[in-house]
Amino acid sequence: MAGEERTYRNPAPTVDVVIEVGDGIVLIRRCNPPPGWALPGGFVDYGEPLWAAAVREAREETGLEVELTALLHVYSRPDRDPRKHTVSTVFVGRARGEPRGLDDAAEARVFAPDALPAPLAFDHAEILADYLRFRRDGTRPPPDR
Repeated sequence: MAGEERTYRNPAPTVDVVIEVGDGIVLIRRCNPPPGWALPGGFVDYGEPLWAAAVREAREETGLEVELTALLHVYSRPDRDPRKHTVSTVFVGRARGEPRGLDDAAEARVFAPDALPAPLAFDHAEILADYLRFRRDGTRPPPDR
C-alpha cells in the first residue's frame, strides 16, 4: 500500500579471517557471547567493502596488519551464529608479529594447526577444517555448503 514502510529481515553480512603467522593460525578468545575461541572477524559496516572489513576487523581484534591472500568460502547456514542469521565471507591472510587481544577479543594467540583450542565458537571448526584442506590440496568447499 502507498505510504506503508516494509520491514525486511535479512541476514547480516560478516567477515572472518584465517590469519597465518609463520606456521600457525591466529585465533581470538571472545569477550562476548557466544564464548570460545574464534577467527578474527565481525560485522561489515555500511558502505564498507568486504575485503576492507576483513582487514579492519583483524587489526581491531589482533593489532596485526593483514595482507589478504585468498577468498576461502562464503558460509551462510542460518544457524551458524546463535545470535542471528549471518553470512560470513572468509578470507585467508598473512601477517607478521605477535597478536594482542584488543577490542572485543580477551586474548589473541597463534596456534599450530594440529593443536587448536576448544571450544571453537560459531562454525569455526568447520571453517578451519575447510582451510586446512585448502592449504593441503587447493580444494575449496562446494557452493552448496
